[in-house]
Amino acid sequence: MMRIAVICFSLTGENTAVRLNEGLALCGYQVRLYRKSKYLEPSLSVSVREWTAEHFEKEDALIFVGACGIAVRSIAPCIVSKKTDPAVLVVDECGKYAISLLAGHLGGANSLAEQVAEILGAQAVITTATDLHCQFAVDVFAKENGCDVPDLKAAKEISAALLAGEPVGFFSEFAVEGRLPEGLILCDAEGIPVSGQDRKECPQIGIAVTVHRECRPFAKTCPIVPGAVVLGMGCRKGKAADEIRQAADRCLAEGGICQEALGMVCSVDLKKEEEGILAFAREKNIPFETYSPEQLRETPGDFAESEFVKKITGVDNVCERSAVLGSSYGRIIKKKTGAEGVTTALALKEWRIHFE
Repeated sequence: MMRIAVICFSLTGENTAVRLNEGLALCGYQVRLYRKSKYLEPSLSVSVREWTAEHFEKEDALIFVGACGIAVRSIAPCIVSKKTDPAVLVVDECGKYAISLLAGHLGGANSLAEQVAEILGAQAVITTATDLHCQFAVDVFAKENGCDVPDLKAAKEISAALLAGEPVGFFSEFAVEGRLPEGLILCDAEGIPVSGQDRKECPQIGIAVTVHRECRPFAKTCPIVPGAVVLGMGCRKGKAADEIRQAADRCLAEGGICQEALGMVCSVDLKKEEEGILAFAREKNIPFETYSPEQLRETPGDFAESEFVKKITGVDNVCERSAVLGSSYGRIIKKKTGAEGVTTALALKEWRIHFE
């Protein structure tokens, strides 16, 4: 559920903000209204800039009901990255315009502006070029498909190429559903168009949906990385977070897997309180799932066996079995490896890419 903070600065703005608050709540958003004016009660005791700094970090969206200048000056010290900044909107106090000001795509400000405009009977103001020209946007596509964009500069170059009418290649390690947007050319792992009519010219720039670090089909490749990889892990009791992190990083590096592809870490339920693994999962902001020995034993597959591990945990292999189970019976892409009391394995989920 999107968390939204709305702030207003005048009596007229308050009327608009109340209407907006009610409409957003009906849409299922978690929304709170704040006031900053000696003519409004209750009024914030802190400055707008202090309020913004506090809520910029903890909310998914901020909506300023007032002048753009107030919003711009307030958010300027807080802006960090397209990947982490919240959506920021400005609505004029009369409710005539809903302006997407920051994080239009990844933060969702553009779509939120359209919803706000519908609630207020206002005009949505969206200035991102791909939206204005109805072009494919890499960051929107990635967000809709649960993927990460590690190279935002490359994503920007993709948009520029599409807007200039330059052919842009598209390769995916995963099944693709739907029709490719105009301007994208389906290519193979070598960057060669799969359609005969497109084979005359290999795109020099393109998108690769991949979990592999070395997958670069085009001279300029923009990787789009799904969180489709599951790390199965076993360890001796009391392993420190640094040791867990090093083992995980080594496993990913040896498998040639992007860090951004890691979507889950799994183990046996004997390890559900293992602080080193819990700290690693928190750091990566990914789920940590554990399974009973019975569940792991019933997981089908050809796994390395260890009598010692079976004696301790009740199952002959923790890392491979938990990776497969956590990936909903996906395939192992890195077999069990162990060092210094930590064992790791990687499995890949079945994943599909969708174009609407």
